[in-house]
Amino acid sequence: MNIVIRADASNYIGSGHIMRCLVLAANLIKKGHQVSFASRPQQGDLIDFVRQKEFEVKELICPYKWKTPKDSADYAAWLQVSWQEDADSLIKQCERIDLIIVDHYGLNIEWELYIKKHLSCKIFAIDDLVREHHAEVILDQTLLRNVSEYKHLTADQVILAGCHFALLNPYFSYYRSTALLSKDLPLQPRVLISMGGIDQPNATLQSLEALALITINKPFVTVLLSSRAPHYKSVINFCTRNNNWVKHINFVDNMAELMLDHDIAIGAPGTTSWERACLGLPSLIIPLADNQKTISERLVKVGAAIQIPLNTIKADLLTSYSLLLKQWDEMKSINLSLCDGLGLFRVIDYIENINSNLSNSVILKPATELNIQQVFDWQLLPETRKYALTKETPTWETHEQWMKAKLKKHEDYFYIIESLHLGLNIGVLRLDKRDDQPYLLSLFIDPNYFGQGYAKKALKSIDSLHPNIDIQAVVLTENIASQRLFTSAKYEQVAVDTFIRSSLQREKI
Repeated sequence: MNIVIRADASNYIGSGHIMRCLVLAANLIKKGHQVSFASRPQQGDLIDFVRQKEFEVKELICPYKWKTPKDSADYAAWLQVSWQEDADSLIKQCERIDLIIVDHYGLNIEWELYIKKHLSCKIFAIDDLVREHHAEVILDQTLLRNVSEYKHLTADQVILAGCHFALLNPYFSYYRSTALLSKDLPLQPRVLISMGGIDQPNATLQSLEALALITINKPFVTVLLSSRAPHYKSVINFCTRNNNWVKHINFVDNMAELMLDHDIAIGAPGTTSWERACLGLPSLIIPLADNQKTISERLVKVGAAIQIPLNTIKADLLTSYSLLLKQWDEMKSINLSLCDGLGLFRVIDYIENINSNLSNSVILKPATELNIQQVFDWQLLPETRKYALTKETPTWETHEQWMKAKLKKHEDYFYIIESLHLGLNIGVLRLDKRDDQPYLLSLFIDPNYFGQGYAKKALKSIDSLHPNIDIQAVVLTENIASQRLFTSAKYEQVAVDTFIRSSLQREKI
């Protein structure tokens, strides 16, 4: 497909929209798609940075007079021109476009309707404001987001809701296995402060000044702040004066590796929240903009983070820091349960199926406690028990206890198979971790959907999501259909009832 990504960065917008779109773009390129960006040149943009990543950037029209947003929710001012001027500027630079990915709070449903009318393309909208869209697919990565919150959906629209669709760099899923290993919190914790690329209110310096008051077991602190930040010099001066416990970094290519080297994070919520969660990094979060309030509230609700208001950093940070130290183990576990770092690959599956008429396309979604009843119902079916390794039918109490325990095992993967065409859950695929052995794969499909190719599609999705692990499937010899399934999926038969898929050895990205 020929794909254009419409996103901006500026001193008001920040860099997050562009950065997550770059992750998506890089991996779409690897899938063989053509990807370019469309952005507005302005103070704080990342156009040169995007070009350094070898992407074409279509520069959009600039305003006669630049606007200053009234507040952090003045999204129309973020756009700087009218939506129609923006659309016309984009249309003039596009010929044959299959898909536009739009990640911009300043662009609305009118823009999407206008673009589709003139370019006859599909639209994939990345948003978290629960707005009405004229897009085939809407991605909302917000924690605990429910599809029912979108009241104006049409029958042919798909919502990818929740942080298991978060667009994280593949580094995060790669390093997650290390993060899953148990470790103790050191007496002098390593703290990472990262407020995003701009940090307009200078929350970084306020946090440093609060931490400077710690006299016993003062943490070792790393500050990540770009030279584009307006308060860069004041932060650098502080780090220089306190270089015995603080170091500064301008930019890092591998954020996952940096996070893995730290025990605690202090920063703004946003996409970074899911990065921290994937690696089990407890955090103090400081909302810097209105659009971060919902994320903050939900992270606090589940116990993954402690929130500090921007205007009380100096008063509240030390108390919150002490509380986090006491709750560190529990908060680490909660974070690990929120995000597995594989959302990028799930999103790409949707994008690649956006023009597909294949009725057996599937997506693998992490199971939750909301799926316990449906999985139990499937377990009771004679077709499920016929070829199960455990023949005994579970009681409700046994099943509920077993599945709740399974969902808490961060090293295991418990997926619900959803049919993209039907929008229905049609089966289960599990990968169970075993010491020094391949992951054990379990797979079953609702009998109503037997023989339609769903199981093979699910195994193909596993190759995309988990290329770096060894997988074993045990299939009874009398289950001829499943034996053929694993053979056709390129699993090596190593015994009459055992099939192995070795690591596909995807390179670190």
